Amino acid sequence: MELIGRRLSSDEWRAVLNDPEAVGALLYGDLDDDDAEMPDPELDLGKSWHALHYLLTGSAWGFGDGVVGAVILGGVEIGEDGGYGPARLFGPEAVRAVATELDALDVESLRTRYDADAMANAEIYPGGCTNDGAEFDDLVVHLVELRQFYRTAADNDQAVLLAVT
Repeated sequence: MELIGRRLSSDEWRAVLNDPEAVGALLYGDLDDDDAEMPDPELDLGKSWHALHYLLTGSAWGFGDGVVGAVILGGVEIGEDGGYGPARLFGPEAVRAVATELDALDVESLRTRYDADAMANAEIYPGGCTNDGAEFDDLVVHLVELRQFYRTAADNDQAVLLAVT
């Protein structure tokens, strides 16, 4: 399971709201064309999405306190189930709120939540976490990508579409 994301222009956002089936084409391309390639996502957290969600919320599947808890698993479900649930849509206002909270996030406070044993007990995907600092540092790289993704969307008044594939 990997998390991908795409920023949506106002026209794309309206198209998705008017026709939720448009989600598939925006995220995955033309699935009826065997020769078509999937579009490159603008955000690809790989398998680190679940560990990041845990660090942000303190929970495997809950949302914790504040807007930042909804960064990965929040939004509104839209479109068909792609195998791991429908995509999640954040409108421009929600994107701005998320970007603001991510910008204010203290990375060092997340370090205190990083506990490989607790993450294993919470069944954080993909498992196999260790308590060495390198793994946390890798998650911080993905957190920076996530922060930049939302900040760019907020600065351009865009919506965001996320999916676990």
